Amino acid sequence: MTTDSAADSATVLPPVTAEVAAGALDLLPARLRKRVDGAVAKAAGWPVEAAEDGVLVRVAEDTAVTLRVTAGIVAAPEDAVCSCLLAPACLHRAAVLSFAPLAVEQEEAEAQEEKKEETAGEEGKAGERGERRETAGGPGEAGAAAPASTAGGAAELALTPAQSKALDALREAVTAVLVAGVSGSGVVHRAELLHAAHSARLAGLYRPAGTAVRIARLLGEARSDDPGFRLSGLSGELAELLDLVRRPAAALSPARRDYRPEGPLRLYGLFTEPVVTASGYAGATVYALAPDGTLRTLSDVAPGGPERALQASGSPVPGGCALGLRELGDGGGVILTAPTVSPDGRIGGGGAVRSVRAAGAGWREAPLAALWERPPAEQLASALAWLSEPAEARGAGGDLLFLDGVVTGTGFAVAAGPTLRLAAPDERPELPYAENLALFAGRRGLALRLIARVVPDRPDRVRVLAASWTGHDGEPVRADLGLRLLNRSHIPAERAGRAAGPAVPSGQAVASGPAVASGPAVPAVASGPAEGGAPPALPIELDLLRRTVDRAVAGGRAVTAASADDELPRRLRAVGLTTGARRVEALTEAAADRRHDVLGRLLPADPGGFALAWLSAAVYASAATESLLVAAWTPAPPDISAN
Repeated sequence: MTTDSAADSATVLPPVTAEVAAGALDLLPARLRKRVDGAVAKAAGWPVEAAEDGVLVRVAEDTAVTLRVTAGIVAAPEDAVCSCLLAPACLHRAAVLSFAPLAVEQEEAEAQEEKKEETAGEEGKAGERGERRETAGGPGEAGAAAPASTAGGAAELALTPAQSKALDALREAVTAVLVAGVSGSGVVHRAELLHAAHSARLAGLYRPAGTAVRIARLLGEARSDDPGFRLSGLSGELAELLDLVRRPAAALSPARRDYRPEGPLRLYGLFTEPVVTASGYAGATVYALAPDGTLRTLSDVAPGGPERALQASGSPVPGGCALGLRELGDGGGVILTAPTVSPDGRIGGGGAVRSVRAAGAGWREAPLAALWERPPAEQLASALAWLSEPAEARGAGGDLLFLDGVVTGTGFAVAAGPTLRLAAPDERPELPYAENLALFAGRRGLALRLIARVVPDRPDRVRVLAASWTGHDGEPVRADLGLRLLNRSHIPAERAGRAAGPAVPSGQAVASGPAVASGPAVPAVASGPAEGGAPPALPIELDLLRRTVDRAVAGGRAVTAASADDELPRRLRAVGLTTGARRVEALTEAAADRRHDVLGRLLPADPGGFALAWLSAAVYASAATESLLVAAWTPAPPDISAN
């Protein structure tokens, strides 16, 4: 990023485009490529200093790598220069570029620049061009694929030779990463994946290219021990890419999100979320409700560290009105004229947009109050369905849950739902999520209205983003938990909290048992919790299956083969998860498959077979978890025999 102070530049490298990071290794001779992983590890300790147009990485007294930034990123190979005699084919330059975080895809950055500079009319033309590009691949693109009509009149997408070659390269690269695992995937694996992503992007395969870049970014997070890294997230991205390279029609689906002009738009602010990524970006996103009941987002995200999140929350709403993003999210309202909106609900800042303040609404006032009226189990099912959709097809806020309930000694008793644990969406010390949730946990009986995100593989918890409760004066208090650090004076004492408004319907019991049910594993068809009770735990065997899938990602084929046994398939069959047992057996067989020819010589391993077996196990584990998670949240039917 463009550093504002020496303190910031001493710890932060600017984001680097995927093409620049991958190209740095191409220049290295074979003898230096073998040493690049060790050099990247050393690069973590090289001091970074602010420079006139970027940063300077001090390798030694007489050697330094200079990174010039454009719009906050290193966008071209010539922007990275080393002072040593071997440059640009030197280990210093390659190590710095490999260690730096990956920037967002070039197409997304260009789209954001275009939406800021073009007028609404020009953006409308761009939208028309985007429609033609989505159906015909776009003029001048090497990978354009035209639909061919079948006899029945259905459109069937055919791959061009360039696209077929790009998909093959992606398949080989992602399979190599899976076979090696996180522990064995070095800088060379990451560079090969980025090369394949670049080729796919040039061929018009934007969706698999974007997924490949996200995988490379997650591999970098794992290597740097980033606290935000989640192995399950990497498993999900690997499964998505392996599935895409097997289904050309899905791979050809467009990932570009063109901003299109809309008519006047009335927005009611809902909450503001800080955004901090491992790729070197930070900012804030405000969620707002439109009159048609859909959510829209306004964002200010740019290269920077966690400290930028609070700064960006004060950025003005596009269009000239004196209303900050955080002010809009905290119960504000705005009317936008001639805004540009992407298919996923993001609002752009085109030159023609104008904005004026308008009256907002509280969470218990129309139209926002309607968000909390849907049953929790129904909201969960919708959120899981949203997560299963392609990233480019998701609307804004589809993974959000709107919950009412009461803080108990063991968790948060949801009205007409289970008792849950409240988890922090981000555990970085710069964001006060954890401190605020710890404060809530000490106020038993406090009635809360929450906005949270589902945790797909954990039925007993949600990640809380914002909360509202009744204050000392009887007025509602509303807080964005990632931006505002609360203290004891903000929350009523325990007795006042018990009378702070009925979040749980009258007559509903508040559970006093554990937040996650204990005891023997439940069968595959789980019954839902009683009202206000804790949800049943998912079968421990299903959790073991998910761990097997993640362990294969962490350790690769060798670890999968070494850790295999017959116990897990037996336990899966015992609880009725027969298909899961077969998936585990197939994965074990593929990992240990080293056959010999007729002369007794060891045949080459089949990485494709291992990747396919792993994908089958991952898809099954995800589908089974989703099904049982909804069952765990669904209240049990009333016992009519008692009447």
